[in-house]
Amino acid sequence: MTQSIQDVLDGVFRNDRARILATLIRLLGDFDIAEDAMHAAFTVALEQWPVSGVPANPRSWLISTGRFRAIDSIRKDARRNEVVNEIARTANELQEVWPAIDDSDIEDDRLRLIFTCCHPLLSPEGQIALILREVCGLSTEDIASAFLTSRATIAQRIVRAKSKIREARIGYEVPPMLEMPGRLHRVLHVVYLLFNEGYYSNSGENLLKHALTDEAIRLGRLLVALTPDPEVDGLLGMMLLNDARRESRVTDTGDVVLLADQDRSLWNMDQITEGVALVNQALAKEQCGPLALQAGITALHVTGALQGKTDWNRIIDLYDVLLERDASPVVELNRAAAVSMAEGPLAGLKLVEELIAGEKLNGYGLAYSTQADCYRRLGRYGEAWQAYAHALSCTQQAAEIRFYERRMREVALALKGLNQRS
Repeated sequence: MTQSIQDVLDGVFRNDRARILATLIRLLGDFDIAEDAMHAAFTVALEQWPVSGVPANPRSWLISTGRFRAIDSIRKDARRNEVVNEIARTANELQEVWPAIDDSDIEDDRLRLIFTCCHPLLSPEGQIALILREVCGLSTEDIASAFLTSRATIAQRIVRAKSKIREARIGYEVPPMLEMPGRLHRVLHVVYLLFNEGYYSNSGENLLKHALTDEAIRLGRLLVALTPDPEVDGLLGMMLLNDARRESRVTDTGDVVLLADQDRSLWNMDQITEGVALVNQALAKEQCGPLALQAGITALHVTGALQGKTDWNRIIDLYDVLLERDASPVVELNRAAAVSMAEGPLAGLKLVEELIAGEKLNGYGLAYSTQADCYRRLGRYGEAWQAYAHALSCTQQAAEIRFYERRMREVALALKGLNQRS
């Protein structure tokens, strides 16, 4: 019984941790107190649920339990500082009138948390670190690895961001419309990070984390309802188009399946239809931004795969506009890959090798993978093997490792056959 309760709690923590924490932050007004309250609630559940059974709404039960445990702890702490005293006074005033936890409030709390963490008073580094820790649920070690810095540095950024929110009394709310433009760009960036963490994990065995992609899409829908911005439409459309293929992106054993080889019968056509409509809506507006342009490229890839013919020249055109508005080496690399499909692998290889030689993408595995693919299509199998080996050295993602190793075996066999024929 205890083990099954542990499994239930593990599932709730994995899928609902961020919502529970966001609501507790709203109710208690402090990140650290809310996090302690959440962990206390899970501990109480592990003790009580084997006896009382799992409640009908585990998430609400955990929020309520965490909230009242925090109030009890605050009251008992004789050494609390001024901020905690204020929280205690508020808790005393509201305890009798707080309504039962409402699921609709919980659904909005994570969006409120994101806007709070993206407040302009916080440094960009602090915003991202805080979001990845509190909203995405990544460990401090994982964030440090992503930032190529130390755990202590990331921990310090998170502490400073929390302190700033507390000291500046930053409101836990979605900002009024007049303040929305300045905050929206950062929020969209954060939602995109959240989706990508679920859609394509940078390390470990799991390529897909459906709970994170589902949450990012839910937040995208909230943002679409909030503001008619083409970037919001573009982001939601792009997430839907990518997520629609989740069941076909990996095999049962967790191996990567490329777009051209995916089983179209597994694609969610309702999501694709909705995604394409959102993308077209975004691109129809004047001065659509980078997210809308990226979404347009994604739509062309997906619809092209469905139709059996991809408009690579149109994709290159969109990349050219994207480079004008948001140039980056990764965009240049993706454009080079599109050129290799439109004009042939030799034309694409020239562009990729210029990027690698210029050290714009030094250590970026997909640059070497794109280079390797051009070599493979040109029949230059020895060079392809070396490029795949270089890409392999740049990744820790288990599924990606297996993909590169498979490609290396394929080009090695092709090279062997070529040598035997000669």
